[in-house]
Amino acid sequence: METNDISIQVEDREGNVATLTAPTDMGLSLMEFLKASEYDILATCGGMALCATCCVDVLEGEEKLNEMTDDEYAMLDTLPDLLPNSRLACQLQLSPAMDGLKVRLHAEQ
Repeated sequence: METNDISIQVEDREGNVATLTAPTDMGLSLMEFLKASEYDILATCGGMALCATCCVDVLEGEEKLNEMTDDEYAMLDTLPDLLPNSRLACQLQLSPAMDGLKVRLHAEQ
């Protein structure tokens, strides 16, 4: 039986780490998956790359992600504590290539 699930390791803001199984066949973004997994992600703009409240720091697997768009870069650039590995979870569509991704929820703004 072929599976469309991937493994993603998530570190919350308190340092707790969990390994989650995420489906790649439902068209979900990482933000939608994290919200469904009951992580404290505001996602105020609903995934339109307009608020940066779904920011995550990619700890491992950055090379597996799609290239950052100009809109995503512009929004991240507004964060005072931006890291080189920060991304907007709403702009990361779950895909089989992301298997093994490790992210940390970005500090609250």
